[in-house]
Amino acid sequence: MSQGRSVDYARLAAALESVGLSAFGGFHPTTEDGVPTLNDGRPVGTLVMVGNVGPDMWRHFASAPEFADGPDPLNRWSARVLGEVAEAVRATVWFPFSGPPYLPFVAWAKRAAPVVESPLGILIHPDYGLWHAYRGALGFAERLALPPADRRPRPCDACAAQPCLGACPVAAFDGRRYRVAECAAHVSGPQGGDCLNLGCRARRACPVGREYHYATAQARFHMDSFLRARHRDDVDKGAA
Repeated sequence: MSQGRSVDYARLAAALESVGLSAFGGFHPTTEDGVPTLNDGRPVGTLVMVGNVGPDMWRHFASAPEFADGPDPLNRWSARVLGEVAEAVRATVWFPFSGPPYLPFVAWAKRAAPVVESPLGILIHPDYGLWHAYRGALGFAERLALPPADRRPRPCDACAAQPCLGACPVAAFDGRRYRVAECAAHVSGPQGGDCLNLGCRARRACPVGREYHYATAQARFHMDSFLRARHRDDVDKGAA
């Protein structure tokens, strides 16, 4: 998207798709949404949520310089790529990993797209299932025309079996809470190869959006990142 050209949602979505990302709808914020002002101090007229779906992002990220040149490669790649898009469309960009304090990305996602919590605690989409994530949000001064609100029902409500809750080898999920320590111990242990190499077994059990399942290398990357984050948390707690 050329700099200075007027922005509309369709062109923005196409620009994001060209770098492996997706526009996840948007909304016109009110003061209750907790959206900061733009970099120049003006209020936000439109907030567009940006994320990844399935393996599309991986093909771009895995060939990027950030992939193998230091810590937190996905966050640094997201910051660079979305920063470039934001500059081209004259937007301010915010990230879910910037903090503390952290911005209310989950609440924003629910305002913008038909996503709700699944029994695993992960946001579920009626098309993409559990195979999507948010990489950032773009704020515009203008009140952009947005796609009609999509308010389809929560897919889990029509899933009587809920196989996600019975698939975890260590019962880390019970529909109310996530036992992070038990999960991490299993994934990093001798019996955890399936989850480590292919991604969370409970997540894979969900029947919604299976065609968007992450690529094997992508699933392994995310599980390795999860274990590294757990290790950092343990080190920090030990030093406290």
